[in-house]
Amino acid sequence: MLTEYLPHSAQAVADCTMARYGLLNRKWSYDYGVVWRGMEMLYALTGDSKYFDYVFRALDGMTAKDGTIQGYDREAYNLDYLCNGRQMIFLYQQTGEEKYKKAAALLRSQLDGQPRTSDGGFWHKKVYPYQMWLDGQHMAIPFYLQYEAAFGPNEEAQSDAAKQLILAYRHTLNPETSLPCHGWDEQKQQLWADPVTGRAAHAWGRAVGWYMVALADSLELLPKENCLYTEVLEIFQQLSEKLLSIRQDGVWLQVLDCPGRTGNYSESSGSCLITYALLKGARLGYLPKETGVEAQKSFEAIQRHFVGRMKNGETFVTKCCQGAGLGGSSGRDGSFDYYISENVISFDLKATGAYIQAATEEEIYRTLKQRSIRL
Repeated sequence: MLTEYLPHSAQAVADCTMARYGLLNRKWSYDYGVVWRGMEMLYALTGDSKYFDYVFRALDGMTAKDGTIQGYDREAYNLDYLCNGRQMIFLYQQTGEEKYKKAAALLRSQLDGQPRTSDGGFWHKKVYPYQMWLDGQHMAIPFYLQYEAAFGPNEEAQSDAAKQLILAYRHTLNPETSLPCHGWDEQKQQLWADPVTGRAAHAWGRAVGWYMVALADSLELLPKENCLYTEVLEIFQQLSEKLLSIRQDGVWLQVLDCPGRTGNYSESSGSCLITYALLKGARLGYLPKETGVEAQKSFEAIQRHFVGRMKNGETFVTKCCQGAGLGGSSGRDGSFDYYISENVISFDLKATGAYIQAATEEEIYRTLKQRSIRL
């Protein structure tokens, strides 16, 4: 792993990702979207057209003139499918091509029929009835708000988006740890659900990371005059403070609420997502300046723990949980033993995309901080 701070590492990891994987256009999948979002951010930071071209070439071939999307199934009502909608909006704004606006509208229409809990929370997927997962907040809510910002605004829809973030926190929060758990089952019937609260047993690092990014990105898009803005901001501030207090050598564990337990480990994707959110929150004034300083320390720790360089110069991210979920297949019972049993790999797109986003945000933050000092 790196032994000293590597500047411009977002570009290094992005370039190596493009070389290793080629064009990410083989499926409609949120992990592609995490990388595309990183490339979008890099284009905004550097102005280098290769990052724009990468996103454009991937989605151009997947999007028909009528806005239909290769591999997208609206009737699955899967929140994961909405993550990539932000790049459709981005491409429409950059190119003016109507097919991207139509594609974004198609994805937005999913939310009109998305099944809900009795208090109005989106089910994570149609096949996961009455369940809210933290993951889904990242996948759907920033897109929901970005769509309204681009093509609205509809105040009712903006409030509905904010409501999702609030409900997810209320239902998953464990008051004993002050951390939100991975998911919640309203019917309290799932194997992983507590029979009294409906909550999952643990706070999984990447799920909390997804939720933190959802909060940071949504606050940027939600009008401050919205009646729910203050509550969303307070959740972000409270959770940020808690997360800073439980770091292990600057980063975060696979299972956040089990420090010191045998088998637990520092995990890259969750650490990158949380660090991105803290840096962005500090830069935009949602969090104290001191949080930005601590988030920079976490970013430097991420490089020490998780970023490597091969002899050929390839820069990569390692120590990523390949995948974890709740129910749906054998063994996904939400237990500590389950979370630490999942494969830990390198070159995973989720960690790679999250790192590119965190490194880009850190570069923006570091540059602004240096300019402020000079002034």
